[in-house]
Amino acid sequence: MIRSKSTVRNLPVYRPGKPIEEVEREYGWKNAVKLVSNENPFGCSPKVIEALQGLQLFHQYPEPMAPLLRGKLAKHFDVEPEKFIFGNGSSEIIQMICRTFLEHGDESILVDFTYSIYQSEIKIEGAIPIFVPLLNGSYDLDAMLGAITDKTKIIWICNPNNPTGALIDQDTLISFLQKIPDNILVVLDEAYMEYVVDENAPNSASLVSLFPQLIVLRTFSKIYGLAAMRMGYAMADVTIIAELHRVRPSFNTSRYAQMAAIAALEDQEFVAYWRKMNDQERIRIGDQLENWGISYYPSQGNFILFDSGSPSQEVFQYMLERGVIVRDRLRYPTYIRVTIGTSEQNDRFLEVFAEFLACR
Repeated sequence: MIRSKSTVRNLPVYRPGKPIEEVEREYGWKNAVKLVSNENPFGCSPKVIEALQGLQLFHQYPEPMAPLLRGKLAKHFDVEPEKFIFGNGSSEIIQMICRTFLEHGDESILVDFTYSIYQSEIKIEGAIPIFVPLLNGSYDLDAMLGAITDKTKIIWICNPNNPTGALIDQDTLISFLQKIPDNILVVLDEAYMEYVVDENAPNSASLVSLFPQLIVLRTFSKIYGLAAMRMGYAMADVTIIAELHRVRPSFNTSRYAQMAAIAALEDQEFVAYWRKMNDQERIRIGDQLENWGISYYPSQGNFILFDSGSPSQEVFQYMLERGVIVRDRLRYPTYIRVTIGTSEQNDRFLEVFAEFLACR
C-alpha cells in the first residue's frame, strides 16, 4: 500500500463554501444566495472585462515575474518592485513561506481561531503550530510574545482576522514588531485590508522597509472580485523574496490573471465605492442582530461572526434548504459567519434567519 507522508496523513481536507450551483441543483432554487466565502457579491470592475476582451495567447506561457503587475503595485504602494512575489492566490504564498522557512521541529505561532490554511501548511512541513487564544475575538499580542521560544520561526497575524474581523492598529502593530527577534518571521495576512474603514489601520507597505523580517500578504480575490482568477501577492525584503522564488512553481500565475489584476488595481473608484457599500450593509446587519439580542464580533472585513444561539449545523441546514448559504462548523459550536452581500442578498439572509429564530 502506498502511504502519504506522516505529516499529511491526518490533515483535514479544506472545506470551501458550498458552491451556489450545487445548492441550486440539490434544493431546486433558482436564485440561491451565497454568503459563505467572503467573495465580493458585486463582482469585479468593468475595466477587468474590457482588459480581457480579445486576449488569445493561449499557447504561450505567462511572464513568471509578472513585470507589468509588479510595476503597477510598486507605484501603488511606493515600494520597490523587487519586494513583490506573486502566487496562485495568497494561499499559495502561504505554502511557499512554509516550504521555504519551516523545518521539522520548528515552532510557528498563530491564534486558535483564524484562517485554517496556516495550520495545515505548518504541519505539512513537520513544524509545530503553537496556538494562542484570542482575547474577545482580538489578538493577544502580549501572549504571542510570551509564546516565543528558541524554536520559533514564524508568527502569523491575519489583519483583519478571519473570521472575527478584529483589526490591529498601526501603533499596536509597530510596538509588537519592535519586540520580535530578528531571526523570526512575521507574516501579516491582509486579505481583507481593502475593506477596512478604520483610520488607524496599519500602513503595512511602509513597514516592510522598517522590519526586514515582515512579510505582507494581499490578494485580488476579495474586494477586487477576482477570486476565480487566483492572484495573490506578498511584499517583503528582497532577501526574503529571493528565497521564496526558489520554491515558487514555474508560471504559477496565468497571463489572464496578471492582466485582470492590473485592470482591477487601476480602478480604485470601484474599490472605494464597494468599501463604502460594504460598511453600510455591515452596520445594517449588526444593528439587526443587536435588535434580536444576538452577540457578534465587530468586524472590519466583509463578514460578520455571530452567536446564533443554536448548533451552527442546524442553522446552516435550515438556511441552506431555503437557498441561503452561510459558514458553519467553526471553532465555536453555535457561531455562524455570514459574508456581507448586496442589499437584496442581506435582506434575504435576515428574512430567513428571522424565520429560524421564530421557530427554534
